[in-house]
Amino acid sequence: MNRKEFLQTSALLLPASMWGASKVQAASVEPTAIPYLESTAYKAHARTLKFNADGKFKIVQFTDVHWVPEKETASEVAAERMSEILDAEKPDLVIYTGDVAFGKPAARCYERAFEPVISRKIPFTLTFGNHDDEQDLSRQEIFDLIKDMPGNLTGTVEGLSGVTNFVLPIRNAADTKDAFLLYHFDSLSYSPMKEVKGYDWIKQDQINWYRECATKFTEQNGGKPLPALAFFHIPLPEYNEAARDESALLIGVRKEPACAPKINSGLFTSMKEMGDVFGVFVGHDHVNDYAVRWKDILLAYGRYTGGKTVYCDVPWGNGGRVIELTEGTRELTSWVRLKAARIENKFSYPQDFSAEPW
Repeated sequence: MNRKEFLQTSALLLPASMWGASKVQAASVEPTAIPYLESTAYKAHARTLKFNADGKFKIVQFTDVHWVPEKETASEVAAERMSEILDAEKPDLVIYTGDVAFGKPAARCYERAFEPVISRKIPFTLTFGNHDDEQDLSRQEIFDLIKDMPGNLTGTVEGLSGVTNFVLPIRNAADTKDAFLLYHFDSLSYSPMKEVKGYDWIKQDQINWYRECATKFTEQNGGKPLPALAFFHIPLPEYNEAARDESALLIGVRKEPACAPKINSGLFTSMKEMGDVFGVFVGHDHVNDYAVRWKDILLAYGRYTGGKTVYCDVPWGNGGRVIELTEGTRELTSWVRLKAARIENKFSYPQDFSAEPW
């Protein structure tokens, strides 16, 4: 049994109520994207983000903070690294891709993990991981706890499986139209089926919601899909397909297989069909930070951000992933920033993953 399997098996021994299972199941009547995009909740954040005057927008992804109040000294290493990265990069947005809390009280975990962004007045979002609601708060209770924190842009769609499903548009520099989309999905926790071991999968109602959103945004953009990225915690099965293909170019660290669901529910296929998402960013696997191009979609990990509160033997320790977008393109530049201003594995997508001869 490897380290990830141990953590997973331990969690499976918890009662279903600890998973936030009541929220994971879809409502009998699925909401459509249209009411969501017209809702007050969506509109409250829909014009918050925009490209800078130079046509750039910078995101920092923090993942797997694994804050443990009982191990405050070890946890503080995460806060130190986040502060260092934020001061160096000065991002326009920070995205936490799950597993922020790993101990009790969970409220303390979120307060401490978000302090670096809140104190610097940087907007941020959260997508849930599989460990977040294993402490003393359900997914919904966590959302209610953090929803009014300064700078928090995390949203939700009532009735969908999970909680942190939402989309944030980035406006163009002139603030005249939506220019880019940032989809967030709640990748849930553990398989609800005894015959299917391992992790849960993004459900059909979430995929339908995404397709409806993508269709609406494409219509508003004159029939052309807006460029988009997707963020969530647990990697898709396609991460393993790509990493095992000898023809796929992989940049970064891969020290364990992707701990993906055993069932492929088709989100990647829908992204291909909708034509908007060209990059996916996840966490979950603490000793992976690689990026790989698969069927013209970038599949990437963030960098483990937490301290030594769980397995994390990755070269040069904890850090974060930086993603820089350019308005009007389906391109990005990304790198991993570590301690002492160290930068690893900087690449431009799609240029550095091209199969064309140079």
